[in-house]
Amino acid sequence: MNNVYLARQPIIDVNATICAYEILYRDMNKESVITGDRYASAAVISNVLNKFGTKALLEDKRGFVKIDEKFLLNDIIFSVPKEFFVFDLLEYVEMNDKVIDRIKKLYKQEYILGLNDTKLDAATFEKYADILKYLSFFKLDFDKGLDADIAKNIKKLKSYGIQIIASKVEDHDSYEHAKELGVDCFQGYFFAKPKILENAKYEAAQFDVLKLYNLLMQDASIEEITTAFEKSPEITLQLLQFINSGAFHFRNRISSIQQVITLMGRMTLAKWLMLMIYSKSLSKNKNHEPLMLMVQNRIELMELILKAIEPNVKSERLGEAYLVAVLSLIDTIFSMRLEDILERINISESVKDALLDHKNVFGEILRVILYIENSNFKGVAQFERDYSLAPGTIQDLVVGAIENVNKFNHPQEA
Repeated sequence: MNNVYLARQPIIDVNATICAYEILYRDMNKESVITGDRYASAAVISNVLNKFGTKALLEDKRGFVKIDEKFLLNDIIFSVPKEFFVFDLLEYVEMNDKVIDRIKKLYKQEYILGLNDTKLDAATFEKYADILKYLSFFKLDFDKGLDADIAKNIKKLKSYGIQIIASKVEDHDSYEHAKELGVDCFQGYFFAKPKILENAKYEAAQFDVLKLYNLLMQDASIEEITTAFEKSPEITLQLLQFINSGAFHFRNRISSIQQVITLMGRMTLAKWLMLMIYSKSLSKNKNHEPLMLMVQNRIELMELILKAIEPNVKSERLGEAYLVAVLSLIDTIFSMRLEDILERINISESVKDALLDHKNVFGEILRVILYIENSNFKGVAQFERDYSLAPGTIQDLVVGAIENVNKFNHPQEA
C-alpha cells in the first residue's frame, strides 16, 4: 500500500498527562480513511514498526490502532509485538463465534484490546456481553450523544476493570462533563480551543513575558531590557536555570542578566520567552502538556516545511515562520480572541495575515499543519502538488518533527 499517511493524536489522563497516542492514518490512493481493507491495519502497523519506528512515533507510550474483522481473524495479528499497541475494534465488527474466540486467544496471550468510538447504552452491553471481561479500554464517542443512563452505564463498565476514554471531546464543557462522569482518559482538541471569558484574570507572569518580548521585537536598548528582566525575578531565575541546563556553553562565567541577554541574542531570547508562555510554570492550566506538545510540533513543522519549499530560506523568514507557529495557540493560553492578542504584540503584517487569514506562504504552511492534525491528508497531498513536492514529503517531515520534539522533551536521551 503506497502513500499511507500517519499522524498521532494524544490521549491524556485526568492529570492532563499524555498516556497514549491514537495512530491516525489515511490511504492517499483512496483519499479517505482506510476502512474495510484486508491489509489496512497491517499496513499501518508495518509503517509504525518498520518505517517510522516506535521510539520516534510513540516514545514510551502505546499506540491505539483501529482494526477490522479481517485483520482480527488473520493470523498475522500474532506477529505484532504486543508491547507497543492497543488493538481498537471498530464498532461494526460483528460479535460472532470466530471473533469472540479470537479475542479470547489474544487476551490469553496478553494483547491489549479496546472498543473504538462506541456509544454506551443497553444495546452495547448486550452486544459485547461475551467479551467485556477481555477488554482494557472503551472509547466513548462524545459526538454520538450520551444515553440518559450514561453515569450508571459508565460505573457498570468500570466494574469490569475497563478504562474509559472519552473521544471526540472538542470543547471544555464536554471535557468537564466527562470528568464528572468518571471518565479515565480524554481525546480531542478541547485543550487547544480557547475558552473565551469576559473579565478573565490572567497570570501576571504571562503579561511580563509579553512585555519583555515586545521590548526585544521593538529593538529596545539592552539597558531597558535588562531593567525589565530585573523587575521579573521569577522569569530571570528560570532563564538562568535554562542557561545552566547545558543548553548553552559560554566560555566566561555569567555575572549579570545583561551578559546573558547579550550572549544569547535577541531572537533566541524572544523564542525562549514565547515558549515560556506555554510552560506549566507560568500557569495552573492543567492541559499544558498536550498543548506544549502541539506547539512544539507546529514549530518544527513550520520550519521544516518552509525549508522544503524554500531550500535557501533566510534566517529572517525562518524567524517569522517560528512566530506564526508559536503564536497559533496563544489564544488558548490567554483565553482571548487571537485578534485582540495580536493587537498587543509588535509583529509583522505577514505574520498577522498568516495567523488570521492563512495568507502568504506562512499561512498556507499553517493550514497544512492543521490538515495534518485533523487527518485531512487529502489537503496535505494537494499542498505537495501545489508546491511541486514529491508525494510523501510532508509525511517524512512529520516524522522528523516528532523526532525533534521527542529530543526536546527528553534532552538527556538525545
